[in-house]
Amino acid sequence: MARTITALATPPGVGGIAVIRISGDDAISIADSCFSGKISFFEAKSHTIHYGTLQFNDRIIDTVTAAVFLSPNSYTGEDVVEISCHGGMVVASEIIEILIANGAVQAEAGEFTKRAFLNGKLDLIQVEAVADIIHSLSIPGCLTAARQLTGEFTARLKGLREKLLDIASLLELELDFSEEDIEFINRENIKSLIKETRDYCNDLADSFKSAEILRSGFFVAIAGYPNSGKSTLFNTLLQRKRAIVSEIPGTTRDYLEEMIYINGIAIRLTDTAGLRPTENIIEIEGIKLVETVLEHSDLILIINDISISPGHSDKLFNSIKTKYPNSKVYLLQNKIDNVDSDKLDTMPPETVNEIRISAKKGIGIDTLKEVLEKKASQSIDRTKDILVNQRHALLLRQSASDLSDALTAIESKLENEIIAIDIRSTAKTLGEITGDTWDEDVLNNIFSRFCIGK
Repeated sequence: MARTITALATPPGVGGIAVIRISGDDAISIADSCFSGKISFFEAKSHTIHYGTLQFNDRIIDTVTAAVFLSPNSYTGEDVVEISCHGGMVVASEIIEILIANGAVQAEAGEFTKRAFLNGKLDLIQVEAVADIIHSLSIPGCLTAARQLTGEFTARLKGLREKLLDIASLLELELDFSEEDIEFINRENIKSLIKETRDYCNDLADSFKSAEILRSGFFVAIAGYPNSGKSTLFNTLLQRKRAIVSEIPGTTRDYLEEMIYINGIAIRLTDTAGLRPTENIIEIEGIKLVETVLEHSDLILIINDISISPGHSDKLFNSIKTKYPNSKVYLLQNKIDNVDSDKLDTMPPETVNEIRISAKKGIGIDTLKEVLEKKASQSIDRTKDILVNQRHALLLRQSASDLSDALTAIESKLENEIIAIDIRSTAKTLGEITGDTWDEDVLNNIFSRFCIGK
């Protein structure tokens, strides 16, 4: 930890202000060497802000404010100075170069937060919550991550971990008194706690998909035959012209993705290429991309041109439902404005997963938005105020598996040491979630996803 690191903590580009962060043993001296204000940073109290000029070789670079945070009461647990200068790439880059010339080094991705973890300011769950807050695309996702940052999830896991370690210790202690046939802990109580913990781990792991939707958005793919109105619907939902609309079949060769928000939930809309037999090489590649999009979609909207026939896309609709059973599929009967009202009245009523719309005229769009909101909301119902990520889910499944083994061992009346091994294994795995036990590869993988300056 000998290095004193620095980086831009705000997004690069033109803005009102830019913030440059410095952290490490020499943060105060490096910042003070190029700052001119009423007092020296060596005299400054922690959590104070100072106004002055940032200079280099008697040349004023900018007028700035600098916030001083002294160890251990800072984000990283080290001495930290945060310099706020005027926004813009030139001045911020110049200040960083000056700090590096005075002894600082460029921070790596996530290095400030990594130091916060290593110095005991944050646990690993809180670290990942920081990343979720930064990258969250929805209001519910951001609020859930903020609650997770307070440490409630960590406290729950640590409490379970301590109980499991206590049980393992008592089971091992009984071995020392095996000849006296003394039982330090009731087997039914052990089974009850193990079942409770196993069910909790499984329940949390099951919420992974919901958490991913909160984190990344609810994926909705618009698919169908060429000229069914996919791009028109895409533009209508976005309320702006984003996709090219043409009477020529096969206009959309690639897929387009944009975001809309409904009731605070991010909906990722994807307009895909028309599905049809074709000899066009570029169109074939576009159709291959459609399959990738559909595979990862939470909801698929099949657009049918009802003016041709209500059943014109039934074959496609049924094949999509069969091929992607994990996705919800709706049939949108589009272009009802091109159908005579008398003919419309004689058509069979809408099915449960069917909506009649006119993407061009906006008919039925409000109903469609209600469906999108309902399905997106239902998709996040399993979230338990915790944003479980893939790392958490894998470790929670492993914990549940070890606890099931422990239950089997108890019911089979196996030796205490065998039962204790599975319980201690679970405690170790839960510790990997919180960061009580960790290895460098895991840390590097987590922090590689952070931005530089955080």
